[in-house]
Amino acid sequence: MNDENGFHEITESLASQNEWLLIHSSGNAFALLLDEIEITFERGKILFAFTDDKGFQTWRVADYKIEREKLTLDLTRNFGRTRERIRLVPRVSAGELSRAVELVRLEKANRIARLIVAENPQSKLVRVALNEENGRFAQIIFEHSNKIQTAVLTDVAEHAAPENLLATAILWSVKLQNRRKNPISAVWILAETKLYKNLRKLHALLDKNWQSKILVKEISRRGKTQTAEITDAPPISFGNLWREKPPKISRTENSQLSRTADEIIKLAPEKIDVLFAKHGETLRFYGLPFARVRRIGDAERAWFGIERERRILNETTRAEFYDLLENLEIYRRFDSTNKRHDFFRLAPEAWLESVLRRNIKLLDSNLILSPIYNQFRAAGDRIDLLALRKDGRLIVIELKTSPDREMVFQAADYWRKIELQRRGGNLQKWKIFGDLEIADAPTVVYLVAPTLSFHRDFAFLSKTISPEIEIYRFDLNENWRENLKVMSVSKVEK
Repeated sequence: MNDENGFHEITESLASQNEWLLIHSSGNAFALLLDEIEITFERGKILFAFTDDKGFQTWRVADYKIEREKLTLDLTRNFGRTRERIRLVPRVSAGELSRAVELVRLEKANRIARLIVAENPQSKLVRVALNEENGRFAQIIFEHSNKIQTAVLTDVAEHAAPENLLATAILWSVKLQNRRKNPISAVWILAETKLYKNLRKLHALLDKNWQSKILVKEISRRGKTQTAEITDAPPISFGNLWREKPPKISRTENSQLSRTADEIIKLAPEKIDVLFAKHGETLRFYGLPFARVRRIGDAERAWFGIERERRILNETTRAEFYDLLENLEIYRRFDSTNKRHDFFRLAPEAWLESVLRRNIKLLDSNLILSPIYNQFRAAGDRIDLLALRKDGRLIVIELKTSPDREMVFQAADYWRKIELQRRGGNLQKWKIFGDLEIADAPTVVYLVAPTLSFHRDFAFLSKTISPEIEIYRFDLNENWRENLKVMSVSKVEK
């Protein structure tokens, strides 16, 4: 490639449009105006810079292709160790954008399919497609020389959580097993290194039947060229999960209520609660964060506002703060005059959590809530509620207010993290329940949601979890905001 000629050709092509859509190799798309793109020619190299949701980035253009007003750029940085292919297309309608993203994901799916066949001699591809549900996963089927077929699921949007991938793989497996012609009994999940590591741990929480049907494999990359290969390791057994060193428990050092927070809470003590952070507090109105207090030396500073709309609280803005609180009183209540208002709709699970946090015995009269639960973090994940039963058993409480297919897998993963800490003696050491004794017995999971908010696949997916994990389902009344009641409690049978 002649870099100087390439610089002029790319610059001229970019100048033909004022709005561009930048599509990453993963299929993620980002809209850019022309003046948000910088292209320069320095020291014989084409440098391409742009801003997307990851911030400002500068790359070197290693190669390019221009066709039908569309640009394809092969980019490198970090001395060639990091590579990326992007496409720039003129800003298009939502439908055309969807088709462009779908094409990128299909291209990635086909690259992975070719890798599978290359690493499985005498096999052949049968099918490469995107899943119908959301088009984020590649569904690949290939056939071995003995005519037995294997299915492969992999994330081609690069945003999947382990729980999402596992649930999708299990439900797809059921369909494949029930096919009249060529039923498939084995499903692979292919994942890049970080996702693969988390998937292996989640996979170990399945019962043995499903562990044998779903196999987790890694797409690893080696060398300067980042050549992809599929690697396989023996699955982690349930017992081996506890060999991992527990991550350090993160707790805030200061749980003394500040003067400013105390004054704010007094304005509506039955509705406002506080979460302690490293340098201060977050105040919530029925679970919705609306004010923050930070300690800076001996001084206290406060901000108020919902989501990103924040202002410093001082004498000049005090009237606005009271207006915000008044609107929260009007709209964030069970009988809100406008249930489409953001103050009513935002953070519904935090609302439910705030109700239960004030009186955990509404859920179960045998529970004691950790006095510092909101300071506790398990490997960076926040658990909705952590409690201790009167018999000394730890209880992980997972809350949902709308159907969530992955609920049971999220809870199982939290269970694993808490169990790792319990078995390591860290929870007792940190006295998260004061001087109360934590029993030498496995943690229990409580899954809590309004009756109609349990996903239609909940009963089936919960049966795929290891019988070692004790799970209970709590059905709440639909009008829980007005008067929370537990309608039924049942043990999840596996």
